[in-house]
Amino acid sequence: MIKVDFFDPDFLPVSKLIYSVITARYLDKWVFVRHHKRNTFEIPGGHIEKNETPFEAAKRELMEETGAIKFSLVCVSTYSVIINGMTQFGKLYYAEISEIGPIPDISEIDKIAFLDTLPVPVTHPEIQPFLFNKVIDYLKSDS
Repeated sequence: MIKVDFFDPDFLPVSKLIYSVITARYLDKWVFVRHHKRNTFEIPGGHIEKNETPFEAAKRELMEETGAIKFSLVCVSTYSVIINGMTQFGKLYYAEISEIGPIPDISEIDKIAFLDTLPVPVTHPEIQPFLFNKVIDYLKSDS
C-alpha cells in the first residue's frame, strides 16, 4: 500500500529530501512530460542531486524536462510517500511558465503534453494524482 502525506513547505524531515516535483502551467494548460522509457505522461520532476537544494533541483528539472526558460516557482508543500513501510520525502512546487523553448538534448523526456487536467493513465497513479490535487487546492486557497 502507498500513502501520501503533506506537510508545511518549510518542514524538514529527519531523513533526506529525495525528490522535487513541479506541477506547472503554460498558457492556461497543465504541463506533463513523457519519459523516453515510459508510455505514460507525468508531472515534471526528479531526484535532488548532491550539493543541490530542493529549489535548485526544481528549477533544473523544470528546465531540463520542459524547456522552460522563464517561470515563477513556489514551494507548495513538503510531502512524504510511504511504500511498503519505507518513507521517502520530497518537495512539491508550482510553476507558472511564461516562456518555453525546445527540450534540451540532455533530457530524458521525449514528449510534452499541454492538457486541461491530469492525464489518464498517469505515471505513478498511486502518487501523482495526490500531488496534482494538492496544487489545485493550493491555487484555490491562494485566490
